[in-house]
Amino acid sequence: MLLALFGFTLVVQLRSNDADSGLSTMRQEDLVQILSDLEARDSRLNSDIEALERSRQQLTSGVAGREAALEEANKRSQELGLLAGTIAGRGPGLEIVLAKVKASDVLNTVQELRGSGGEVMQIGGAEGTAVRIVASTYFVDAAGGGIIADGERLTGPFRILVVGSPDTMRPALQIPGGVVASVKSDGGSVTMDSRSMVEVTAVRKATALQYARPVS
Repeated sequence: MLLALFGFTLVVQLRSNDADSGLSTMRQEDLVQILSDLEARDSRLNSDIEALERSRQQLTSGVAGREAALEEANKRSQELGLLAGTIAGRGPGLEIVLAKVKASDVLNTVQELRGSGGEVMQIGGAEGTAVRIVASTYFVDAAGGGIIADGERLTGPFRILVVGSPDTMRPALQIPGGVVASVKSDGGSVTMDSRSMVEVTAVRKATALQYARPVS
């Protein structure tokens, strides 16, 4: 065992001596060339590392950018859906009940709510039917009583649900000579209830544009 260990140590020592003696016997030009090759190899490795790091950052940035763009597009799509009435919406707002009113009173109420920050609205009648109110919604008096809202006949009292700031919309309806005063002067009534959560569930079908195209 001792002889084997001694032999192994002797071989390692001889190889080390051979390597040292090999370098010591080389010409200065050869040593300079070896050093230059090692430096060049080190430089290439560092360049490869930097390139890989840049690729990693670009890939990470690209994924994050695509995710951010997708999130923004989804958010924008939902906002447009709320405005177009194609998806339901909820938030703080008001529940308003109009009794013994005409179509013009309903229209004035809706316009006042829009002007004071009402974002999403629907109107329902005594029969339980609800109509989503959007920019193109119209109201006309129906023969025999009630109103027509976007082709749907509703009978009073009318219940409007609107999402927005109750503290802004309520005073807007109560200003002197405004909606509440006008309705009461005509023998009708307006009741308002502020809510921390209003759910507007009536939706409309999306309509495809036939002629209009975006300007590029």
